[in-house]
Amino acid sequence: MSPTMSIAEELAVRGITRREFLKFCTIMAGVLALPVEQTAKIARALETARRPAVVWLEFQDCAGCTESLLRANRPSVAELVLDILSLNYHETIMAPSGYAAEKSLQDTVKEGGYLTIVEGSIPVNDDGVYCCIGGRSALEILKEVAANTAAIITVGACAFYGGWPATPPNPTGAKGVKDIITGVPIVNLPGCPLNVDNLTATVVHYLTFKKLPAVDDLGRPLFAYGRRIHDNCERRGHFDAGEFVEAWGDEGHRKGWCLYKMGCKGPVAFQNCPAIRWNEGTSWPVAAGHGCIACAAPNFWEMPAYEPVPIHALTPPTTYPEVEPVKEMSPITAGVIGAAVGVAAGVAGAVAVSQLAKKEE
Repeated sequence: MSPTMSIAEELAVRGITRREFLKFCTIMAGVLALPVEQTAKIARALETARRPAVVWLEFQDCAGCTESLLRANRPSVAELVLDILSLNYHETIMAPSGYAAEKSLQDTVKEGGYLTIVEGSIPVNDDGVYCCIGGRSALEILKEVAANTAAIITVGACAFYGGWPATPPNPTGAKGVKDIITGVPIVNLPGCPLNVDNLTATVVHYLTFKKLPAVDDLGRPLFAYGRRIHDNCERRGHFDAGEFVEAWGDEGHRKGWCLYKMGCKGPVAFQNCPAIRWNEGTSWPVAAGHGCIACAAPNFWEMPAYEPVPIHALTPPTTYPEVEPVKEMSPITAGVIGAAVGVAAGVAGAVAVSQLAKKEE
């Protein structure tokens, strides 16, 4: 397929109906937290935009973000690769190998203007010998590709700050992209792994508005990382009512009570997991019965997984609104009620949670 074809032309060739296309645009507007009126603007932009060339670099990682990409369903990975992106280089899923694969990379770099997606950390100790591809270090490859790219999108915790390869004593000197590359627009999509819907939305934003989305002080897009998980959690009503799981498998666990005492980091974690979820939007870790581990936060690997964050030390339980969940109420309904009354809890609660967030910031 010609790389000069517009996305609309690609869709027509592949039999994607207008209804399916507009549904995708609506989903992207929702993920980007844009008004529904922006759907038409997204549609117009994608209909005329040329598929952006993309270089996907994979370094020190577990391939979890690539696995997330392969399980994309809004759109599917085939639609993502064939219709929205011109994925010129991705060593894990591309057809060529060896010299042919490296030629694809060199040709794209020479042309310039492409998007770069980085997965995995970059080792810098001992001249970067701990991660080499085609006889060159990850450090050398990253610097070469970054020199001619339009923007960089990091995916996953490792490319964000170093991830698990960077945990002490960090023998390879693993670092994130932002600690190595300067002078290039960078947006970070951390998570372990990332939710591929956020990647798709970031690319759609770039094509629609000709720029990367607004980010927080850690370079994370606000549409995906601008809200606390705790604010939208379906177990929030049980938190407000003081109903906590005390042990794995106890009555509260079976009833879907709050996982705060089991170490859930939702009160200090920022990500849109409760809204867009995983597995085709069916579930996410907290809904499945495990607390949030704040995988989009720097150095989350070093946070004690099953120790509660000190929220009660800052805000006494008496400041929480009194909520009495209806018997047999679903976790989703309880979460909606809890979120609503939580907003009315007053300035004291907001100050407490902002203090808790300082560690992440």
